[in-house]
Amino acid sequence: MSRLDEIRELTRVRVLLFLREPEAIFWVFVFPIVLAAVLGFAFRKGEIEPSKVAVVAGPDDTALVATLEGDETIDIERFDELAAAQTQLRKSAVDGLVEAGDPPRLSFDPTRAEAATARLRVQRALTLAENPDAEASLQLQPVTEIGSRYIDFLFPGLLGMNLMGTGMWGVGFAIADIRRRKLLKRYLVTPMRKSSFFLSFILSRLVFLALELGVLVGFGCWVLGVPFAGGLLSFVVVALAGAALFAGLGILVASRVQTIQGVSGLMNFVMMPMWLASGVFFSYERFPEAIHPVIRLLPLTPLNDALRAVMLEGESLIHLGPELALMAGWAVVTFAVALKIFRWE
Repeated sequence: MSRLDEIRELTRVRVLLFLREPEAIFWVFVFPIVLAAVLGFAFRKGEIEPSKVAVVAGPDDTALVATLEGDETIDIERFDELAAAQTQLRKSAVDGLVEAGDPPRLSFDPTRAEAATARLRVQRALTLAENPDAEASLQLQPVTEIGSRYIDFLFPGLLGMNLMGTGMWGVGFAIADIRRRKLLKRYLVTPMRKSSFFLSFILSRLVFLALELGVLVGFGCWVLGVPFAGGLLSFVVVALAGAALFAGLGILVASRVQTIQGVSGLMNFVMMPMWLASGVFFSYERFPEAIHPVIRLLPLTPLNDALRAVMLEGESLIHLGPELALMAGWAVVTFAVALKIFRWE
């Protein structure tokens, strides 16, 4: 066999091995298309994605609202209270906040590209309305204080994504590995209950939770300056609920899968919609309002919402009832279904 034949045959074998890995095909060919489609769905509306701008209602806002509504590149949302509008700006649900006055004032985060675009569009709209030959009278208020920056919005989402990833991989992958090594069959002949087996994974996962979150939160607060406005107890309860939820989901995913490759592909398939839609990198309010109820039901969404409420707004457990109830529901349902369908063989 010549050297060329040798290389050709080895290359053919590598291609065939690649085609036998469904998860590899998914990440190479399918995932980029899905990612582009979802982000395009979230940020594209027609040919030009309008900037979402909050306007605080007031006695002098009629002309201002009419001017901004007349610009097709600006989508305004009116608020009766300044605090509510500031909350939406802090959550990156809007790109800017305009307050009526003489001159009007625009609050925006200069570190976000969408906010910079909104500033230019608002300035242009006011310029055309006042005097096309002159620069618009607009007071700019860059939002740089702690709690209102993009990194402050992003960091709790990254914590939630980390809890999801480590919970599912740390539990589900471990079960799949035990199955691959054919150790589950040995457990079958013991009097051990399925529930005890599952709870051991969940509790062992929680042992490392304090160290894991301590390092991440410490880095975020001390190095990045991310605020921690809420109580430690509230944060711990939310983190425990999220960890239990995704540990249960990891057990469910690994209940029947026979191979490491299979559990890897299935976990990525389960987690990908939450990476994109649950508000990790940008607010899920970017998506059409009609699908918001569906997004809020995704397991990662209540965790991210609760983490942001505790860290950025200082909310207590009393105000986190819906999020905690949804996470508890997911944890109970996934655990119960896993108990039902899990196979030792």
